[in-house]
Amino acid sequence: MKKSIVQPRLGLQGPTVSWLDPWAGEASSQIMRTGTGSVLPPQDPTPEPEEFIQAMQQLGAEFYVHHLLPNSLGQSEMIRDAVAHGLDIVLGNEYGNINGPYIEGTNRYDIPDKEVLEASRSGRLIGLLYDEPEHLQINADQYRKDGFYPHWGITEGLSLAEAEDKVTDAVAARVSHVDKLLEQNGLNSATVPLLSEHVFPVMFHTMARGGMALCPKVMKESFQSLQLSSALGAAKQYNRQMWICADLWGPDTGPWFIRTPGLPGHSPEEYASALRMGYYMAPTHLFTENIDALLRFEKNRFLKTEFGEVWDEFARKFVPENPLEWSHSEANADIVFIHADDSNYGQNERLYGNRQLRAEDASQSVFQVWHLLSHGTIPAHGSCMHIPGYTFPRHQLKANTAADRFPLEAGILFEADQRVHSLFEPMNNVLVFDEKVTEKELGQPKLIVVAGSRLSAETLTAVRSQAESGATVIIASWLTPTLWRHSGQVGEGNWLVTRGFLTDERVRETMLPFLGSRDCWMQRFANTELRIYRGDSRGFTLDFEIFRK
Repeated sequence: MKKSIVQPRLGLQGPTVSWLDPWAGEASSQIMRTGTGSVLPPQDPTPEPEEFIQAMQQLGAEFYVHHLLPNSLGQSEMIRDAVAHGLDIVLGNEYGNINGPYIEGTNRYDIPDKEVLEASRSGRLIGLLYDEPEHLQINADQYRKDGFYPHWGITEGLSLAEAEDKVTDAVAARVSHVDKLLEQNGLNSATVPLLSEHVFPVMFHTMARGGMALCPKVMKESFQSLQLSSALGAAKQYNRQMWICADLWGPDTGPWFIRTPGLPGHSPEEYASALRMGYYMAPTHLFTENIDALLRFEKNRFLKTEFGEVWDEFARKFVPENPLEWSHSEANADIVFIHADDSNYGQNERLYGNRQLRAEDASQSVFQVWHLLSHGTIPAHGSCMHIPGYTFPRHQLKANTAADRFPLEAGILFEADQRVHSLFEPMNNVLVFDEKVTEKELGQPKLIVVAGSRLSAETLTAVRSQAESGATVIIASWLTPTLWRHSGQVGEGNWLVTRGFLTDERVRETMLPFLGSRDCWMQRFANTELRIYRGDSRGFTLDFEIFRK
């Protein structure tokens, strides 16, 4: 009997620089709606609410991601219209994060209980989105400028493990509060997950342990296979939903419609490939940030940009013609990468928002492993492009183009070889688990690599057991007890202890048989292999192959 797989639901996030909020109108022009640090005037007239909802639904959107204004203006009207049109809602906290008001001692805006209840009682609320909470825990002065107040609380004076636990506990407290609020009012909390939306590939496991569903961003400034194998592993280890945000903000520029430097910061062709890539990861939900890039509103009508055409083809044609037969929860690994999450993406400081903590060599060993797992395509000093060595073309566009010239209908000529963001870093069926993973959760990987700053005794024992059962294990010496610091055959498998992942030639030699082809990125879900290839010489576009074993 064929199993039933729930297909990913598709959504769109509201506008930021194009037109004003259709329900709040002029009030939305008085706040910062982007992370650019300034209030940006709208570029288009403001549509009527019904026109806006109909435009989203004509693009195939099943839900709308709405960032609540800090004063909640327009919320009731928005909910009323969503109900009338049968459109589900996700409420997001980004505008509150940028403008305040803040939860005391943090830079975090929580959607007030009254608004949560109103939306939930409508029957249309399907999630509460926390915008980049890992970013705002680490870089706590990104928006709030009157002090350094990390998103989930101050961690000064704590060790790495203590700081992580404090964040986990704060997340769990917020999840518990919302669950109790809904249940005490006769509502089903299971239908309203708290979503942790990540731009950096860190703290997935921390948030999942605290009870949040995960929402990795793709495109942006990410290395896609690293971002997704981390999120998939965390969702599997902690049995959480995984959503995906296709974020069109990014580093590049080119001859395409551009609202403002960085939006869109990816080509239409890259966007088309990223949507398919995200879909094939089988999330429960997939949405695009922001709708500004997809539509223009002029002369009382919406017109699709080339990005709108891409989304329309994806939602209306590609998705119906390619139903999935697997779920993200069925991911199983040939290579397991275990490391404690120090919240370090290459900044090497402010770990978990603690300005007293800097990343030691043990923490940075994680980047060296990624470098090896990706056939050298990911740098050995960081896990996203916000590290030394990358120059973003959008910065040149901003410096050379007056703000009042935007939007640029045809973008700007820019040599394609100067673009920096690719979608392709090959890996061979990798999942990431944290230092607390149990043997049952590991599955039956062929290769296990253990790096990072710390490891629980239970996980160490599980890894040793896997080696005795036939797996090959490569483990950092500082994570290994004296009794087990000798390399060699262990039971039916192999045990390699190393002091340096890049300097120890044995590591490369041992890894090589497991790494697959440098021309293929593979992820397996149950008995289905998703094989991804470069669609062009640099991997701005992707080709896909589905192989069922």
